[in-house]
Amino acid sequence: MNEKHLKSYGIRTDKSMKTVVRLERTNLKINNLTVNHLAKHNLTFNQFKVLEVLYHLGDLNIGSITKLTMSTPGNTTVVVRNLKRDEWITSVKDPNDSRASILSITQKGKEIIEEVFPNHASNLTKAMEVLSDDELNTLYELLNKVYKAN
Repeated sequence: MNEKHLKSYGIRTDKSMKTVVRLERTNLKINNLTVNHLAKHNLTFNQFKVLEVLYHLGDLNIGSITKLTMSTPGNTTVVVRNLKRDEWITSVKDPNDSRASILSITQKGKEIIEEVFPNHASNLTKAMEVLSDDELNTLYELLNKVYKAN
């Protein structure tokens, strides 16, 4: 029988690595839930993120959307082009910067977000049901602490 012996890098380091892997797997599981939900509405996750940001925050330039959606400029450009093609958003030149455009969600875009978002929120709530309110608060605070430290 072939036994695997994993090299230890120390208790703290081993636990840190296992924790990061668990975070990644949990994130992938929740992302897959979201992607499957959005696919039923012919939306990609990136399209949804752009529509959601515009719906909840209002008109924004592409640079702001890229940061808020944690995307890349090239990917955001493609997503924006497709959303404009599908008439879910519009763009106008930024009067303060001729190189930039301001994006707005259209009525058609609002309708798709208003259809999709409640179920998305419900799916995320269900994914976290395993935690009590106190545990959910603790998890958020701990993740926020790690996020702000790095």
